[in-house]
Amino acid sequence: MSDWTETYRPTTLSEVRGNNKARDQLREWAETWDDHRKAVIVHGSPGVGKTSAAHALANDMDWPVMELNASDSRGADVIERVAGEASKSGTLTAGGSGRRLVILDEADNFHGNADYGGSREVTRVVKSANQPIVLVANEFYDMSQSLRDACETIEFRDVSKRSIVPVLRDICRREGVEFEEEALEKIAEDTSGDLRSAVNDLQAVAEEAERLTVEDVVTGERDTTEGIFDFLDALIKEEDARGALYASYDVDETPDDLLNWIEDNVPKDYRGAELADAYGFLANADRWLGRVRATQDYSFWRYATDNMTAGVAASRREPKGGWTRYGPPSYWSKLGRTKGTRNTRDAIAERIAEREGTSVATARREILPFLSAMTHHCKNRELTVRMAATYELDEGEVSFITGSGKTTNKVESIVADAAERREERTVEHSGSAFFGGESTDDEDGGDGDDQQSLEAVAADSESSDADPDGTDDEPDDDQSGLSDFM
Repeated sequence: MSDWTETYRPTTLSEVRGNNKARDQLREWAETWDDHRKAVIVHGSPGVGKTSAAHALANDMDWPVMELNASDSRGADVIERVAGEASKSGTLTAGGSGRRLVILDEADNFHGNADYGGSREVTRVVKSANQPIVLVANEFYDMSQSLRDACETIEFRDVSKRSIVPVLRDICRREGVEFEEEALEKIAEDTSGDLRSAVNDLQAVAEEAERLTVEDVVTGERDTTEGIFDFLDALIKEEDARGALYASYDVDETPDDLLNWIEDNVPKDYRGAELADAYGFLANADRWLGRVRATQDYSFWRYATDNMTAGVAASRREPKGGWTRYGPPSYWSKLGRTKGTRNTRDAIAERIAEREGTSVATARREILPFLSAMTHHCKNRELTVRMAATYELDEGEVSFITGSGKTTNKVESIVADAAERREERTVEHSGSAFFGGESTDDEDGGDGDDQQSLEAVAADSESSDADPDGTDDEPDDDQSGLSDFM
């Protein structure tokens, strides 16, 4: 049986599904190429129709196609062939308007020096091209800044479920496959915007069933969890460095998640020096992932993957056998347990950041710990009330910051007082609202004393240590007052 993804590949742009805006942009780029003479980068997730759209465009424009792949042979060979095609002047035999279309697939794989397809050389080629070039890429930011700046860009988004189902329905009718509508919807839902995978899944299930049902689809679903366990077994016990790296290509996990899986399970089989070496490589991988987060340069992913796969496999000093019970990262369960706490922290930090004109990260990292220390267990009641009033905190949020651990009568009274204070006066000075005193309007229009000093607040707090509600059940010997931070 033929490959349905090839059999039913769109032949014109009008047949490309799910990316109407991108399709129209690509057509406009081609029709106006003589005006701008720029290459175009078509980028998006795998399987959304980027390469198919490029070929369909060539059919619509009556342009012959020269297709190359950045992963073919050495990168330098590909560059030379691209340069050769792109430098040719149009002739009357080369198609409509004497043009040919150069399609460079997996263009995000150009990196390193010129011998391995340096992006600097590719940039030079596309800038001087006499023929239209389409660069197809999955990871837009894996391409160099200079190459991205030299080209127009068009993003193909994930194909929606409502666009995938009609394609599957049409294929079933052409192939004479009986189907339940719910089965097609299930395939479209499970493939998460990847039209090519949806067609492949449809073909795989249809070959095994006389009539396509939801039960057939569920039975044929990919088991990605089993895939990660197989990979861990290969990485830790079987493969050499090269084999471990190649095995990681088939695992449907992000580098961050893959690192967590490996980090938690390596100690179950590695010991002593080999475990120390493995953790050294995992530390290197974590540093590279940190650079990705800091710079948004996803080309660093490859170095992280090299360390966490090839490096860990190379650390093995002796054969490993038997069966090992691998499990999901403990980090995930920790995140699940602390989700509520983190949500509370982030909600407070966002409110502080908006109020004080700072970033959420700064509010979370610097301001929140300071507030927590100053209002520890609500001992400094006046300051705690002002904090609750300024940031409009509820009982749970006050308990979180002060470390009370629960909403007590004392916390409730503080929040009630803060609400009354907000009703009585409007905070006018964002920079001094937290420590500001009561504002008084003089008869002559003067500002009065609208802010107490930090020392005065500390002094006031000393006389108010006694809890007016008589409900403070927290220990007194663990108190840090505001004066301690002067």
